[in-house]
Amino acid sequence: MSPQAIPSFLRNLFDAAVASAQPSSCLPRHLPQPPQGRLIVVGAGKASAAMAQAVETHWPGQLEGLVVTRYGHGARCRRIEIVEAAHPVPDASGIAATERICRLVADLTADDLVLCLISGGGSSLLTLPAPGLALADKQALNRALLASGASISEMNCVRRHVSAIKGGRLAALCHPARVLTLTISDVPGDDPVNIASGPTVGDPTTCADALAIVDRYGIPVPAAVRHLLAHGLAESIKPDDPRLAGSEIRIIATPQLALEAAAGVARAAGIATHILGDSIEGEARDVGKTLAAIALQVARRGQPFQPPCLLLSGGETTVTVRGQGRGGRNVEFLLALAVALDGAPGIYALAGDTDGVDGQEETAGAIVTPDTLARAWQLGIDARERLADNDGHGFFAALGDSILTGPTRTNVNDFRAILVTPVA
Repeated sequence: MSPQAIPSFLRNLFDAAVASAQPSSCLPRHLPQPPQGRLIVVGAGKASAAMAQAVETHWPGQLEGLVVTRYGHGARCRRIEIVEAAHPVPDASGIAATERICRLVADLTADDLVLCLISGGGSSLLTLPAPGLALADKQALNRALLASGASISEMNCVRRHVSAIKGGRLAALCHPARVLTLTISDVPGDDPVNIASGPTVGDPTTCADALAIVDRYGIPVPAAVRHLLAHGLAESIKPDDPRLAGSEIRIIATPQLALEAAAGVARAAGIATHILGDSIEGEARDVGKTLAAIALQVARRGQPFQPPCLLLSGGETTVTVRGQGRGGRNVEFLLALAVALDGAPGIYALAGDTDGVDGQEETAGAIVTPDTLARAWQLGIDARERLADNDGHGFFAALGDSILTGPTRTNVNDFRAILVTPVA
């Protein structure tokens, strides 16, 4: 494979990973049998509109419902209403949609079925402040969590305990109706309690756990949030709650399946491929340094794999924001990787968020090539300075190496590919 063809090859891998998680292909086989009573469809997340569209296409009978998705991630539906709201910081549109979802599932019977469509991003989109909190409190909390460096499971633990809908509360509202949740995982380990903060999943954590996370990271939270957590005033629904007895969860797409789809494409092209893990967490820049060290060992020592080979990984890293740049955990990873590789020949990389949005930018990610740093220097751009300023998006945009997909309408977390080629 020529060096000129490698960026397109890496992009094809990313596209294959995204395609494997499209609701139109992975959802229909999980649809239930029609209930004796009504079918109510509700949901939230970046993939929820495409999931609703897949339900409509393949459901033979009557249905009604409402799902909430990110602005720009809607899809055309006739019977299920699609509402768009803000992500990653919630807004009034998300609250209004959530209130309507609560009304839709009220007063159901045991003959009714609630089909809940959940995907990543639902923590912001399906939002209803716990009693005593206002939207402004939720917004301030979300901004602080995103900048704290806490893991996604830690952030979602806090979110579950300041909510009137997450942490199993939606399923409890649906009782005595049956609940089937179809979910697309965007979290390391695929634990349903952490996907969109588990609105239909019993939560084993407590308000005390959430407060400990806030204190561990020194997260500045509104006084009303601290009061609520300190006094246990918004405890989540626990796994043994009888109202959850009729609730079932099915995970229909995962980061691992997306990595396997990309690996299939690479192996078909004759490239030895190794999946390093689907749930890699930690500071994005630290993960970048670590994977750069592995790639260099492959290139220089032929260990633990011989080049040419492809190293794939997924998961969700974090960024502790210290600078004023344009953020994004995938571009932060790539920028740290490029600095650590320092122009090493024969090593190429791509990283992107499978929802098409890295951080708060409408950019999925970017590509690193052996001449990335040299081209930046020619433009007067210091990669180390940009990394210190958390300005990955600004760095790669200046080089023309950003990946733009538009809304993919799915979300199986981050995708990382490092290709190590032989050097003469």
